[in-house]
Amino acid sequence: MRKSEWQKSSYSGASSECVEVRAAGRAVELRESDEGHLILHTTPAALAALLHGIKADEFDHHAQPPSR
Repeated sequence: MRKSEWQKSSYSGASSECVEVRAAGRAVELRESDEGHLILHTTPAALAALLHGIKADEFDHHAQPPSR
C-alpha cells in the first residue's frame, strides 16, 4: 500500500494542534498532529460526505449545550 506524506491545512500555521490527512492506497487517513499514533482510516467518499455535512452545518446541534 503506497502512502503519501501527511498534510495539514494552511490555516493551522505553526500550530501543532491540527488535523492531518494523507492518501493511503484507496483509503484516506486522518490524525491529530499531537496524537500521531492514533489514525482514522476511511474512504474518500465517506470523508467527502463528512466535509459536506460540516459545511452544511448538519452537526452544529451536537456542539450546543443541553437546554435546561
